[in-house]
Amino acid sequence: MGEQPAVVAHGLTKRFGDFEAVSGIDFEAAARACYGFLGPNGAGKTTTMRMIACAFPPTGGQLDVLGLPVVGNARKIKQRLGIVPQEDNLDEQITVLENLVVYARYFGIKAATVMPRIDELLDFMQLQEKRERKITELSGGMKRRLMIARGLLNEPEMLILDEPTTGLDPQARHLVWEKLRTLRRQGVTLILTTHYMEEAAQLCDRLVIMHEGKILVEGRPRDLVAAHASKQVVEIFDPPFEVEKDLESLSHLADRAERLADRWLFHTDDGDAMLAKVRALPLDPGSVWLRGGTLEDVFLSLTGRRLVE
Repeated sequence: MGEQPAVVAHGLTKRFGDFEAVSGIDFEAAARACYGFLGPNGAGKTTTMRMIACAFPPTGGQLDVLGLPVVGNARKIKQRLGIVPQEDNLDEQITVLENLVVYARYFGIKAATVMPRIDELLDFMQLQEKRERKITELSGGMKRRLMIARGLLNEPEMLILDEPTTGLDPQARHLVWEKLRTLRRQGVTLILTTHYMEEAAQLCDRLVIMHEGKILVEGRPRDLVAAHASKQVVEIFDPPFEVEKDLESLSHLADRAERLADRWLFHTDDGDAMLAKVRALPLDPGSVWLRGGTLEDVFLSLTGRRLVE
């Protein structure tokens, strides 16, 4: 028999009054892997994460976390979790070191083991040189790394991350990704939400795409791309007005064509043939790109391009 899943949900539902935020979803997140939740605003992914973290009790269905039903076992489960919320909530009036020392007290970590554990985490997150700095002196990337270090103080079996790299520059984002991959290799289960499709593709072993409280698809990122996106996409940026009719006439050759405000997209399984047709038109060569299908194509195809507030 395989290892017990870290999270199991059957018919999981959450209602707030008459509003059903999560509508009877089923999923399993494997232990020692990374499981992701994607979806537009209001999809229900954050509510699902909060139920996993035992912050919200389910309204209906079954939810087991680390082998325990969340109903009646919230305290036991929380002791085995690490939480990294989307918003930084560090105490800006004290130092990096003091933030970690204070947080360790919440878990009753013995004094003899606190400092070695903190030093280990500061080294791991490349923050050792900042240990005596106040939070106001840290960059956004340093704060996120400190939030992750704080979430690991109690040596959790599972780390829950809500938008772990929002607002970070590319260098800081890649450093966080590197650390999360290391944690996964060390056997920590990762549960995350993200708006970055590349982040989901880079980190998640499996993921779900949610919309209006329901799960639309679930699987490995590359399998979802293969099943729900064309192999290739030809993009034409800012085509001149006089070429619009020609592009319209080519749209039937694509598996799916999209006309956006600033570009055309031709989704196709034969990118070279479509590219040749497009390049025969009087277009700036630099405005025409051929790329592979991506997780973002899957996401937009399933949830739409309409902005959800």
